[in-house]
Amino acid sequence: MSRLLQHIFGRLPIGWLQLRRKPGRFAAALTGVAFANVLVLVQLGIMNSMSVAAVKPYGFFEADIMISAEDANTLTEGGNVARQWMLQALADPDVAHGMGLFVGNVPWDRSGTDINLTTFGIDFSQPYFVSAHLQEDLTRLQVQNSVMIDRQARGLPRDEAAGIGPASPMSFEARDRTLTAVSTLSGGGGFGGDGYMLVSDQTFLSLFPGRSSAAPDHVLLRLRAGANVEATLDRLRASISEEGLRIRAYAVAEAEDLEHQKTRRPTGVVFGFGVLVGVLVGLVVIFQVLTTDVAEHLREYATLKAMGYNAPFFLGIVIEEAMVLGLLGFLPGLAAGTGILVFMAHVTALPFALTPLMVATVLAGTILFAILSGVVATRRLWFANPMDLL
Repeated sequence: MSRLLQHIFGRLPIGWLQLRRKPGRFAAALTGVAFANVLVLVQLGIMNSMSVAAVKPYGFFEADIMISAEDANTLTEGGNVARQWMLQALADPDVAHGMGLFVGNVPWDRSGTDINLTTFGIDFSQPYFVSAHLQEDLTRLQVQNSVMIDRQARGLPRDEAAGIGPASPMSFEARDRTLTAVSTLSGGGGFGGDGYMLVSDQTFLSLFPGRSSAAPDHVLLRLRAGANVEATLDRLRASISEEGLRIRAYAVAEAEDLEHQKTRRPTGVVFGFGVLVGVLVGLVVIFQVLTTDVAEHLREYATLKAMGYNAPFFLGIVIEEAMVLGLLGFLPGLAAGTGILVFMAHVTALPFALTPLMVATVLAGTILFAILSGVVATRRLWFANPMDLL
């Protein structure tokens, strides 16, 4: 390490040697920095999983425009939309197809384990509204009470889910009905449910007898090839007289859903504050260590300053210490944070993971904040008189 730092800085690595001089305090400082990194990385991993889970169901469908109620901030919440507005939208020359999308939660008591399935009711006769990887088994949903179940649902054993298929369906009881899983889809648990289920609109209405076929949760629209989405949106907003409807591009609805989850939902706000707390902890730890180190070596710095060494030289020493603390504290923090996320993903079946961009950002932020702490810690040396330091 000494040779590497000497090569990088082109001088004796004074900062590194000073840190090594007191191994106990050095280890405590690294532990504090590592702990701060664990906080930040785990919170980022949770926020990332929330983002992945929030937009996952959008990938089940293909649409250009979505019409929703005013309070429908996400795909799974909000009021209903009258089917008449879908019929009116179909009068637009660029709207080729329309489909009502029904959404509800179906609880399933599986051998004492409560599994909550976010269920989508669709018109199986319009396969172009469903993603290509789901279209092959879509016609099987025309049989009443047939379902496509999430093979990654929390609480459903993977080996049991892997065996589900047309030749080996799985029957189960939910909402006082016997449902038959004839195929599977890949979703996974989220913060609002344990998995997903796809059914025909008729099966959905039988599961929710209080719902009406005339009032789906959303209306999905597909445009003709080459149609301009924005121009079509402008015409639809002008022609549909109902106030309080959100007429948006499907991609915009997905982005707004994600933004709502991050900034409006309590979970997103809490995890965001968790990241901030981790950053503050790291700043306090590094600042305290560097301030103490500067105070302990004031006499040495005074002697060097009297010999002609200027303030940037001392700043370089402290920045060297900050970089060492930031880098060496990040590595165990990354290992511990990754381990915690892997364990949490195994226990909860949520998609906890760190992306390379997240890791690089946290590393860069750790080193940057460490350097800033070093700059503040050396403020006493910048304009001090050598005689005042002795």
